Amino acid sequence: MKIIFSGTPDFAVPALQMLIDSKHEVCAVYTQPDRPAGRGRKLTPSPVKKLALEANIPVLQPETLKNEDDIKQLESFDADLMIVVAYGLMLPQAVLDAPKQGCINIHGSLLPRWRGAAPIHRAVIAGDEKTGVTIMQVIKKLDAGDMLHKEECVIEPHHSSSDLHDKLSDLGAIGLEKVLAQIEQGTLVAEVQDESLVTYASKLEKTESLLDWSLTAIELDRKIRGLNSWPVAQTVFDGKVLRVWKAVISECENELSAGKVSKQGKRMVVGTGNGCIDLLEVQLPGGKRMQIHAFLNSHDIDGITLG
Repeated sequence: MKIIFSGTPDFAVPALQMLIDSKHEVCAVYTQPDRPAGRGRKLTPSPVKKLALEANIPVLQPETLKNEDDIKQLESFDADLMIVVAYGLMLPQAVLDAPKQGCINIHGSLLPRWRGAAPIHRAVIAGDEKTGVTIMQVIKKLDAGDMLHKEECVIEPHHSSSDLHDKLSDLGAIGLEKVLAQIEQGTLVAEVQDESLVTYASKLEKTESLLDWSLTAIELDRKIRGLNSWPVAQTVFDGKVLRVWKAVISECENELSAGKVSKQGKRMVVGTGNGCIDLLEVQLPGGKRMQIHAFLNSHDIDGITLG
């Protein structure tokens, strides 16, 4: 098939690589315009653009796809299918109608649960036991198209959003390959989403990163894992922002009030509203991420209360 691929971040790269390695023709890649990145704020191409250029695929980077000339250019590729993976632009109906077999999307959840911007993070924070990817038809309504295929993944107690991002990225490529084969064979069966089961994964905000130690250890553990690797959970230590990258639910030798810290050997144990948490990896402003034993070597923490 002749395919247009649209995507931007790392999450979309395995799917594009699978298409490049397949018998299908990727006739064009659409991705977000280069954005400033790093300390120098240098304009930087997206991961998808980098891969497309390496494969000598034409790359287009419109700010919007509402312009008539941009739509005509997309139509000129005469594609059989358009594949959308974390592209970052809403597609107008004219774009959805351009490919002969429409547009399909790889979404990072088991729809209809967690439609929206941050499905992986919300699944971890909510304590879901499993997640996955759904290959779905793209319609004008957000993540509401018919489901074509699902690949599931168990959320282990140690999984962060960052861990799951990489797993689901690979699963997306696996699921997409199966769907393309079914399209060619004419065996694809679409399933309508049950609207009564819909939940929404709202965009993550930096204001969510501050830890409330009155929550239970289970809730805090989920939040810390869910906010890794952005925006990263944080607390106040000695008047400074302490980012908490990793932690684990633990046993308390003594009863600790919410936010109270106890140094127990090489452990930094924090009391919560119910239970305790061991901080495992932290970071102070301007510093690098540190394993907790290194942090304890240079900071007196016993008896303080985190804010």
